[in-house]
Amino acid sequence: MLFKDILGQEHIKKHLTVSAEQDRIPHAQLFVGAEGSGVLAMAIAYAQYILCKNTGGENDTGVQACNLKFANLGHPDLHFAFPVAANSKIKSRPVSNNFLEEWRQFVKERPYGTLFEWYQMLGIENKQGQIGVDEAQEIVKSLSLKPYEGGYKVMIIWMAEKLNTSAANKLLKLIEEPPNKTLFILIAKEEEQIIQTILSRCQILHFPPLAEIAIREKLVEQHLSETEAVKIAHQANGDYNRAMVLADADNNDLTFETWFVQWVRSAFRAKGNKAAIHDLIAWGEQIAATGRETQKLFLNYCLDVFRQALLLNYNAGSLVFMEFRVENFKLEKFAPFVSGNNINEITRELQDAIYHIERNGNSKIILTDLSIKLTRLLHKY
Repeated sequence: MLFKDILGQEHIKKHLTVSAEQDRIPHAQLFVGAEGSGVLAMAIAYAQYILCKNTGGENDTGVQACNLKFANLGHPDLHFAFPVAANSKIKSRPVSNNFLEEWRQFVKERPYGTLFEWYQMLGIENKQGQIGVDEAQEIVKSLSLKPYEGGYKVMIIWMAEKLNTSAANKLLKLIEEPPNKTLFILIAKEEEQIIQTILSRCQILHFPPLAEIAIREKLVEQHLSETEAVKIAHQANGDYNRAMVLADADNNDLTFETWFVQWVRSAFRAKGNKAAIHDLIAWGEQIAATGRETQKLFLNYCLDVFRQALLLNYNAGSLVFMEFRVENFKLEKFAPFVSGNNINEITRELQDAIYHIERNGNSKIILTDLSIKLTRLLHKY
């Protein structure tokens, strides 16, 4: 994957290429950004730039044999670690090397893909993957060997926030004092979830959301009309993966919208209406029946909806990108119920629910409690 294949982020490309050409490559770097901003794709392009010595500029393909190995993510000095869990293929002690075939397919098909999409590919969407101590041992073993082609060895750790404490502690010494010409590239969506001792050993690079113009131009290249590309680029909010989902109308899932509308309508009715409480309990049971990753994705989606509603309520409609397709629901009519009087409490309750679900709390109790609290907060506008 060459830098020219990466959407936007030109200032980051320049920073990485200049540092490589001047041989000022930090041994441990943390790339922070949403999956749809191209963080993983950029890390792979950076690794290719270094290992294949593509220093002639982004239009120079460099050493052809090396670049061909990268096309299949098969370079012997490129290593990956990513969240996994036991599935029908690997019953116990899963590590990334067990899933390299699936990983290469995932990166080829969805270089801007999400963690949930990766879990779906492995058939573990109802579980929570992690990078555990077995994985840390594999990393130590891989990097203890000499580089196959005599240059750098690169270890890309995708979703580094999924490193559990035991694995992180096992890697601390290696990240701080790696073997000569060993490069760690950690990729994270939520920097604050990485333990401080790891953070302190990395040079951190933050990736902003993609510019609308970059997404729009790519969509036009893929034969969308200019009008449709402009609309989707705005709705994508800097996330190319979301833009691809929006562009593919057949796969555009309305499930989260339906759940959200059902939720808030029941919450409005529940004030002074005992029957509506039963609707909220049933709603909680419905969502709790899905996997924890789905629940977390949905609650994060709810956070986005409430933020968008707040922007509309405060006349910042130009920043609003969401469009609801559920019948008889308009964000404009919902917006007056979200204001400075309740947004902080709504946000806190949603974040607390995500926190407790992530730590294996009882989803049915968590979601029912959240629903009852929402009933009170929506009438606090």
